[in-house]
Amino acid sequence: MRTDYNSILPKGVLFNLKEIEAHGIIKIDMLKKLVLKKQIEFIKIGRKVHIARSELIRYLESRTVKAVI
Repeated sequence: MRTDYNSILPKGVLFNLKEIEAHGIIKIDMLKKLVLKKQIEFIKIGRKVHIARSELIRYLESRTVKAVI
């Protein structure tokens, strides 16, 4: 069974780090590490970092480990 992140994640184009943490997806500290190491694509608007919904889905899918049944 494959997780359908498209239906799980809230609708929207861009999320700031606080919004992602508020939805219980990834904590801000981890997001900052991913941004600093350039392991996740981000968009800076002023001083704020935003992550596209499609990039968040891509990252989650790449980190999902399939269960062996």
